[in-house]
Amino acid sequence: MAKKTASLGTVADINVTPMVDVMLVLLIIFMVVTPMLQKGVSVTMASAVNTIDMPDADKENAVVLAITRDGKTYLGNDPIAPDEITTEVKDRIADRLDKTVFLRSDKNAKYQVVAEVVDNIRAAGVDNLGLETEKLTERHVPVAPPQ
Repeated sequence: MAKKTASLGTVADINVTPMVDVMLVLLIIFMVVTPMLQKGVSVTMASAVNTIDMPDADKENAVVLAITRDGKTYLGNDPIAPDEITTEVKDRIADRLDKTVFLRSDKNAKYQVVAEVVDNIRAAGVDNLGLETEKLTERHVPVAPPQ
């Protein structure tokens, strides 16, 4: 007598290999694209506790200047000489109602360079100058020891 073996039929397991492949490709794409989404030059800004939110600084048409640690100045992503700041900023804010300029300065930049850039921005006729900082949370505030 011959034994009859039953056929297994369809397998109900999920094949996750294609899904993992797609997820890894998406992860790589996001890792490559994310640094490109950053607007302007990257600087390590000073931290402050009592900050004011400036959502206009993240707008596409915002005039943002940056000062790096080594004293180089940038208007958006483009390097700019300190003596050209006044004319460039004046041209960019000429047809605007809101004449606000934002300044991102590295916390280790020389004060002389920052003061010179602020003077050149003010000479362009800017109404408001926003100095950008990182918000420091309350738990990270250094407290003086009791005496």
